[in-house]
Amino acid sequence: MAQRRRPGKPAEPVEFRSQALAEALERQDMAAVALALRNGNTVVPLIKPGPRDKPLDGGEVWTYRDPNSGEVALLLFSDAANKPANLPPAVGLQSPAWLRSFLKRYESTITTVFLDIAGPHPMQAPPAELLRALDA
Repeated sequence: MAQRRRPGKPAEPVEFRSQALAEALERQDMAAVALALRNGNTVVPLIKPGPRDKPLDGGEVWTYRDPNSGEVALLLFSDAANKPANLPPAVGLQSPAWLRSFLKRYESTITTVFLDIAGPHPMQAPPAELLRALDA
C-alpha cells in the first residue's frame, strides 16, 4: 500500500477506495454517485503509475478501446479490490477536479464510463451525464 508523507508527520497509508461511491453504487443511486464523485477520490487503472510516494500525482490512466467498434470507455472503481485482474495492475487515486478535467478533455473520445464494471454493483453513464453531475 502506498504511503502519503507530510512534513513532520509519520507516513499514513493511502486507501484506494471510496466508501461513499461504493454505497451509492450498491443503491444504484445516480444522485448519490454524483455526490460521491464530486466530493471524493476515485480509483482508476493506470498504464504507468505515478511516483510511489505520491499516489495522487499523476500516472497514465488506462482506457478501454473496443477492438470491434473503436469506442473508448473510462473505467472508474470505488475500491482497488474491485478492479479485474486482467486490467493493468497499477491503480491511482484521482480527485474530482481531475475527473472533471479528464472528462472535459476527452468528452468527444470517451463514449461511456463504467463504474465498478466487474461488480459488485456496476453502473454505466455517458461522460456528459457525469460532467453535469460534477458541475452541479
